[in-house]
Amino acid sequence: QVGLVESGGGLVQAGGSLRLSCAASEDTFWRFSMGWFRQAPGKEREFVAAISWSGGITDYVDSVKGRFTISRDNAKNTGYLQMKNMNAEDTAVYYCALRRGPYAREAKAYDYWGQGTQVTVSS
Repeated sequence: QVGLVESGGGLVQAGGSLRLSCAASEDTFWRFSMGWFRQAPGKEREFVAAISWSGGITDYVDSVKGRFTISRDNAKNTGYLQMKNMNAEDTAVYYCALRRGPYAREAKAYDYWGQGTQVTVSS
């Protein structure tokens, strides 16, 4: 069992930036691909970004391309989501997740989940 803890959420003005972190409890973090998902009130959880175990391959939902950057530091067992030029549609609870195997866009493909961190963008 791998524990994940997200941090870095908060309130930001439109056009601002936040960096989310996802700390894993195990040194086996490097074996997993990682994804970030978000869920807004009344909406389903949606894919935001994913990264391969090595960090060499990334994938983004179209709405965040050019604004968000996913990365990871396997030596620190930590993943990140840098968010820039944020807008009100980015308001949601953000979750990180780990998957055994290649990264994926489907939430059900992931094996471990964090508890989520709230991100609110004021317009």
